[in-house]
Amino acid sequence: MSGSDKTNAAIFGVFLVLSAAVLGYLLGNSAITFKEYERSVTVKGLSEREYPADIVIWPIQFTEAGNDLGKLYSDIETSTDKIRQFLIAKGVKADEVSITSPSITDKSAQQYGNNGRAEFRYTASQIVTVYSSDVELVRKVMEMLSELGKQGIVFTGGYQSQAEYLFTRLNDVKPAMIEEATRKAREVAQKFAEDSDSRLGKIRRASQGQFSIGDRDRNNPHIKKVRVVSTVEYYLSD
Repeated sequence: MSGSDKTNAAIFGVFLVLSAAVLGYLLGNSAITFKEYERSVTVKGLSEREYPADIVIWPIQFTEAGNDLGKLYSDIETSTDKIRQFLIAKGVKADEVSITSPSITDKSAQQYGNNGRAEFRYTASQIVTVYSSDVELVRKVMEMLSELGKQGIVFTGGYQSQAEYLFTRLNDVKPAMIEEATRKAREVAQKFAEDSDSRLGKIRRASQGQFSIGDRDRNNPHIKKVRVVSTVEYYLSD
């Protein structure tokens, strides 16, 4: 081998060594960076607020009884009209009041051989429903219903007569609540990073939980509690 060839071989060998060293450094640095980015913390942020219901559905159920079916229907119509006029007089709009067909029960057809005889052969049940966005007004009218009871209308309690309150403005409050939940999640993550001598990085992934709407408590179903939990994972670095 000539002197020139030996020189070229030596230079090539040095180049290979340097290339291997540089490659090793880059790979090592990449591994460190990768491990740093693998460090993360997952936190949850809660946003919970109370809002008044904006829709009320109030079913008013009453009963009538008698032995003359024709008169029973007439009595139902009279009581229904009294309730309807009462509601309108108290401020409920006419188009917010709906009336269903009455349910009639013939007790003589249900005795099945029983010798006992009911005082009234027929009983009827009727429901007048109020569907309104004026929740406060309707709640005040509920307290006045006894005025009709004094006129001889027999109201029926139970599940079917319970008022239902709805909150339909969820899309209006969503953005602010999501922002609040995300901010609270970051506050928790920041505290964790400080306690672990780390720096909080960017969001690695985030997920928004389902919004839930429930009554504030059993005695105040017209006040709704809206809540959402956001789960956020942040990168951590030294």
